[in-house]
Amino acid sequence: MATALWKESTDEPLPKLPPGDPAEQIQELELRLVKVMVAEATPENAKKIAERTWDLVHDRPEIDPVKQAVVKAHEDLSQLGRPKGEAIE
Repeated sequence: MATALWKESTDEPLPKLPPGDPAEQIQELELRLVKVMVAEATPENAKKIAERTWDLVHDRPEIDPVKQAVVKAHEDLSQLGRPKGEAIE
């Protein structure tokens, strides 16, 4: 899922990952994916990016590093386009 989402989300080539444990490589790719998606977010697409990143991790435990990154990213995305000083409801 992460590689397909990467290709849909950015024009950058898939990153080269160092040899190692496949599970760690997937986690690294997913963490990079979340960073890239959030970095390219705009007020117009922030909600869509939040939905797509949540699809990646919604069924994972709270201690999962990628899920933690997505939760943090959602905090950042929620601020996009919000006028300064406007409170979150």
